[in-house]
Amino acid sequence: MLKIYNSLGKKTEDFKPLKAPHVTMYVCGPTVYSYLHVGNFRGPVFFNFVRNWLEHSGYQVKYALNFTDVDDKIINRATEEKKTPQEISEFYIQEYKKDFSRLELKPHDYNPKVSDHMNDIIQMIEKLIENKKAYVVDADVNYSIDNFNTYGKLSGRKVEDLKVGVRIEANDKKRSPLDFALWKAAKAHEGSAGSAWKSPWGHGRPGWHIECSAMVKSLFGDQIDIHGGGLDLIFPHHENEIAQSEGCSGHDYVKTWMHVNMLNFGGSKMSKSLGNVVTMRDFLKNHHAEIYKWMILSVHYRSLAEFSDAAIDLAIAGLSRVYSALALADSLVLTSETFVVDNAYKIELDQAWAKITEHINDDFSTPQAVAVVFEQIRKFNSQFKRGMKSNAAVSSKAQMFLQFVGQLGQVLSLFNQPAEKFLKELDLKLLEKMNVKSQDIEVLVAERSKARDNKDYAKSDEIRKKLTDLKIAVSDTPSGSYWEVSK
Repeated sequence: MLKIYNSLGKKTEDFKPLKAPHVTMYVCGPTVYSYLHVGNFRGPVFFNFVRNWLEHSGYQVKYALNFTDVDDKIINRATEEKKTPQEISEFYIQEYKKDFSRLELKPHDYNPKVSDHMNDIIQMIEKLIENKKAYVVDADVNYSIDNFNTYGKLSGRKVEDLKVGVRIEANDKKRSPLDFALWKAAKAHEGSAGSAWKSPWGHGRPGWHIECSAMVKSLFGDQIDIHGGGLDLIFPHHENEIAQSEGCSGHDYVKTWMHVNMLNFGGSKMSKSLGNVVTMRDFLKNHHAEIYKWMILSVHYRSLAEFSDAAIDLAIAGLSRVYSALALADSLVLTSETFVVDNAYKIELDQAWAKITEHINDDFSTPQAVAVVFEQIRKFNSQFKRGMKSNAAVSSKAQMFLQFVGQLGQVLSLFNQPAEKFLKELDLKLLEKMNVKSQDIEVLVAERSKARDNKDYAKSDEIRKKLTDLKIAVSDTPSGSYWEVSK
């Protein structure tokens, strides 16, 4: 049975959907005012895997990831660029989708936008006022923390502790310093469309937290199975979502809260304020999308993940190990031969898959699952070599190996590139980084082969050393010499 660490309660629990086999899943998406950085995509990559695994396990999943297109940052960017907020948000939504597409992730079932759910937001605020959970002051509406007894149950924070040292400014309209905005009156310069909307309380726009609560309610009703997001959203965003949604319905909002840890850059959280941002667009100019996905999925989602040159090199090495084995297997497949099941190998692979399933069902423990694959790769590589002559038995075993790795690749959204082509492209990128031309490598390899044919082993060894110094590994096979960049 699948077990998931629930941030609410801080323990691992058996996953039991509200209405099995149906699963509802909502993940907080980006605020769309600029290109998204690589840290912003850790959640989408991981939760794509969660959805895939749930579907692999027989569940029918409805998955929503929202776009926050109403926000101060969007308005500020629009003012700077002399555009409307809608022009800014729509441009960056489309740019996000381009990056998402290049990552080859499965599209979500829903991508709700705040601006499309303004009536839902207003209706929810009205219900909160009716339930005495919110109050109106002039044209603002605030949530009353003191009227929600279980506030803090997700983050573990206590209201009394949070209030210590917090003061209400003289012009503040809050009854309590922790009360938060559900609706904010429009400022003098915010009368244009995309900056303010009509409401029973006057022109204004919603607070950030109510937006997600209203979109979830509109799409899925009062309760959902899984709510995901970054660890930094637990407080105050998700805590406030609980207060709003449960303040409306009177019952539990989310069955399982899942939070993805941060992506660190040089030991620090990646953020625009720290100036250490690498956009996904820039990353994908220099690296294949598979490298990013491997970086994310080879680390447990609740652990910090490092983003650095060393982490990228480690990801390249891991991916190369997998793709090299896949390329070897591809080279051994004979389409003209009859497929023959190797029963002993089938049992071994079935047992390995059972281990993978056990690890993934243990709160999505991908590092342990990957370790099982690496063990099968080691065994496969120990039996077969490039250039060896294949036959029906070898071909069938290669096909079984390909199916085994492909099965995990399908749920991870990895390992779906043509193996030989991927490795060659990876090598070309690495050579470019080293300022070495592939043509020069080809010349050296050809010269070495000629020296070997002439039994000039001294010259052959001399050329091999040159290649080794260039970080090129050469393998000699019956069909010729094969080279690749050492990783």
